[in-house]
Amino acid sequence: MSRRFLQCWLLWLVAGLITLAEEAPPATPPAPPGGREQPAVTAAGREKPAKKITVYVLPVREQIAQPVLYILRRGLKAAIESRADVVVLDMKTPGGALDVTFEIMGDIGKFPGQTITFVNDEAVSAGAFISATTGEIWFAPDGVIGAAAPVAMTGQDIDETMKLKIVSYLKARVRAISEGKGYRGQVISAMIDKDYELKIGDTVIKPKGELLSLTASEASKTYGDPPQPLLAAGVAQDIDDLLRQKFGPDGYTIVQFNVTWSEQLAVWLNAIAPVLMGLGVLCLFIEFKTPGFGFFGIAGIVLLAVVFLGHYVAGFSGHEPMILFALGLLLLAVEVFFFPGVAVLAVGGIALMLGSLVWSMADIWPNEPPTIATSGDLFLQPLINLGTGLALALVLGVLLARFLPKGWLWDRMVLQAAVGTAAQVAGAAPDGAAQAATLVGRQGRVTTPLRPAGEVEIDGRRYQAQLELGSAGAGTTVVVIGRTDFGLKVEKLSS
Repeated sequence: MSRRFLQCWLLWLVAGLITLAEEAPPATPPAPPGGREQPAVTAAGREKPAKKITVYVLPVREQIAQPVLYILRRGLKAAIESRADVVVLDMKTPGGALDVTFEIMGDIGKFPGQTITFVNDEAVSAGAFISATTGEIWFAPDGVIGAAAPVAMTGQDIDETMKLKIVSYLKARVRAISEGKGYRGQVISAMIDKDYELKIGDTVIKPKGELLSLTASEASKTYGDPPQPLLAAGVAQDIDDLLRQKFGPDGYTIVQFNVTWSEQLAVWLNAIAPVLMGLGVLCLFIEFKTPGFGFFGIAGIVLLAVVFLGHYVAGFSGHEPMILFALGLLLLAVEVFFFPGVAVLAVGGIALMLGSLVWSMADIWPNEPPTIATSGDLFLQPLINLGTGLALALVLGVLLARFLPKGWLWDRMVLQAAVGTAAQVAGAAPDGAAQAATLVGRQGRVTTPLRPAGEVEIDGRRYQAQLELGSAGAGTTVVVIGRTDFGLKVEKLSS
């Protein structure tokens, strides 16, 4: 692989990243005075919007897990940025992880517009909690909601004491999000706690000893004075029917979101992000210790880019961190190809790339810019991930320095690379660590400044070299006094 090819490849990669970073999000229509345009109401009570309502439909399918969280986060952020009026959750789930459920509930609360759940055709367990977070709950004719008692991941009952604690906490959460929404708090509590009796007036809807589940017709039944539905805001054949009932046949436009294969892949990439970061930093460190640009440099850049793109796909990151990453990569390219040995460019480039990774992992919402009060929590987990990655890189670097230099693999990867790159310039064949050892006592000339590392030329060949003390400019005469695992050890000749 020639040096010219590597230069072209890296410059092409930088140009691609910058081009992608410059892609602007869809234009945001100007907001009317006072915020979103408010719909008028007809004599029949149906909302009649003065303009078409923009509706984002986000699927909640299968088990509640990380892929569902990613699609909802991406969809909610896109809806906020485009100033959408309504978000509809197309719900069909048997439940899932409680921690992911809480994250979804918190994310839904960040959308400033109207939120609706369409139970199509089940919202069981975690699905019932998520439904309770939205402003309205609509049902398909065969829709079912309920049975929200917490269980273990295997489906078995959990310890009774722990279950009491969880149930108490869940009921408090439900009361907090259901205030002012009719009977919703009581209904969801009856779905969580089998010992909770749901009674409205003289009618016992659910006695103690069982969990509540409701069909569409049961959820639509009215109670109290004045009468109001138990849970359902309405029943619709599908989402189009729901929106026609609310906004009229021509009063809305739909944006449909779906889970992509890249979001499925992002789940796994983000789970091992600290490992990928550690390996990427280690590869870049090895690359700086060898002349030229080759496998380790490419591997390091690719690994860090994979971490970044994983969080971009997951909905954490926007375009801004990508621009920062591209700038850091550009500084790194300038260091490698045009000013080797000028450490400040490489250090600055790596700092920008790592900073962009931290930024990309922070869950920043369009309508909630981070403040001094919240930025600590916002960047805590990204900094922990980065620290874990750097610690892993340090441990692996120590292990490599301790074990690999004794074997043929290290000689082929590092020492032969050092001599090989130089030999290709000079037109001779490399012969590995043994040849480097024969250079002790020989004089050479500095070709790139040693601060303290750089390159020297001996008999027409270039080698990676390092001073023990001080620095040396280009053209300085040096003598080889030894070698290290990464190249030659030299010192300046006295005048």
